Amino acid sequence: MGGANQQERLSQSEQARWFLAGFIEGEGSLFVSIKHHETSRYGFYVDPEFHLVQHQSGLQILELAKNIFQCGRIFPKPGSENCLTYAIACRRSLWEKVVPFFETYIVPYSCKRQTFERFKEILECMNRKEHHNPEGLARIVEMAYAMNPAAKGKQRLRSLQDVRDRILRGHTPDTLEKE
Repeated sequence: MGGANQQERLSQSEQARWFLAGFIEGEGSLFVSIKHHETSRYGFYVDPEFHLVQHQSGLQILELAKNIFQCGRIFPKPGSENCLTYAIACRRSLWEKVVPFFETYIVPYSCKRQTFERFKEILECMNRKEHHNPEGLARIVEMAYAMNPAAKGKQRLRSLQDVRDRILRGHTPDTLEKE
């Protein structure tokens, strides 16, 4: 066959990105932690993150991810001495690096599309600083609770209603009419 009939070959860097996309599809995790903190203005704050977890023998894959994203860190997974975690927790890096990567390489084909869309919406809200007011924070918490409704992992420690009540305590308008 002549050269005109051959498929165009991907560069090594593009091959690595597609490989990483497939790996993330199976092993990646986008999540938003809701963290209780007494000194936080509303008692809670939200903490979006991206994680990849791998046995220590898969360190090269985590290093590939760190090289492609040019941010994040690799550390031992707490409570699992043989596993490593690659994490990106910086909101700016999530927005500028992870979101575009997902949009280009993962979302068009992903079973994680809904989770990604909610994650992206939460980041957009946080970019608009909606988490700095109680109603916005409560809305973000609701979106976070809806991200993985059939999650196979950990369940939330507190009910959505308990978190919303604490955030909105003292910040909701009176519903009782004054006599």
